[in-house]
Amino acid sequence: MRQFAIVLGLVLAGSIAFSPTALSAADVAQSSRYSLLDPIHSGNLTVFPVVSSKSYDTGDFITLDEGIRSGDVVVTEAGQNRGLIRRHPDSITAPPVRDAEVNRLVLVNNSKKPLLLLAGEIVTGGKQDRVIGRDRIVPPESDPVDLSVFCVEPGRWVPTNGKNDFSAGRGIVGGLVASPSVRGSAMAEKNQQQVWDNVAKSKEAMAAAPMVATDSSAMSEVSSTSSYARVMENKDVQKQVDSVAAPIERNYESVIHQLRDKNAVGVVVAVNGEIVWADIFASTQLLQKYWPKLIRSYATEAVITRAKAVQVSTKEAQRFLDNVEARREVSEIEPGVYKQTEISGDGFKLFELTSLLPKTGFPVHIAKMVE
Repeated sequence: MRQFAIVLGLVLAGSIAFSPTALSAADVAQSSRYSLLDPIHSGNLTVFPVVSSKSYDTGDFITLDEGIRSGDVVVTEAGQNRGLIRRHPDSITAPPVRDAEVNRLVLVNNSKKPLLLLAGEIVTGGKQDRVIGRDRIVPPESDPVDLSVFCVEPGRWVPTNGKNDFSAGRGIVGGLVASPSVRGSAMAEKNQQQVWDNVAKSKEAMAAAPMVATDSSAMSEVSSTSSYARVMENKDVQKQVDSVAAPIERNYESVIHQLRDKNAVGVVVAVNGEIVWADIFASTQLLQKYWPKLIRSYATEAVITRAKAVQVSTKEAQRFLDNVEARREVSEIEPGVYKQTEISGDGFKLFELTSLLPKTGFPVHIAKMVE
């Protein structure tokens, strides 16, 4: 079983006490590398395209959607992994087989490429739909690895159609990423009850959304299910989300194509004039893979927090991106695979995933949320 190292740094009385292996806040965010373009608006949702002075080669990484679609990535309930292929028979004894657990799944990456997992990605099926709780990299041809997950379907504990297999968001083209409120509950709070609370709030808000509330069958379907994924699969819900997401998706895709040489790598997101989130990737290529489901994640947040649109300035968004002053910093390392760093500052949390695989050593994904 792979060994993990935890490194903790604290900001105390103006001085920083970090382990020599920990990254400083400035190193983690590398904010001087990032700048913002003019905002793109759709209703109460605003995104600021982020461009970088540097880009990295991420062509070897595969996404969860790609891996599950090809069959190279297998996700099962804990306790169902006896039949999974172990590529390293010389490694230490396999993890003990246990019963299925709400907050635990098992994944094998049988592909010859490293797998990138993002916190907030939804896997549907098994005994409950789950949301991935933290970013990580799974090496090529991996042994079975435990996934930290949270349930986003309270009330069900039986296999779908008698099967324990999972997909990356059934019925959603390109997969599904939870809204920032649900995603943040898993990443920052790491609290199952808060995840369930935010799932319930999302469901209630979607049932009251204009394109859903006017269709009694749609409203009934949304209100009656406990599954976050099934809510998002409802056709009227998808129309409501697309009404916000589509204009920005088209506009930003145009920006990406126009600014490919300038390395469009992410976005800062605001809802109702308040900044809520930022996602930044190591390359334009990686951003493009995730963009269709990320924009629908942001649009979902805009729909469920519907209010009069208020504008936020580019200066405010840049200030949010640049602020990396840390009160507390924790790093978790899987040697030779990845380092995950969590920075807590005044009013924000930042999560950076750095690849330690051969020929990498760069930050693959940075997520920053407002607290």
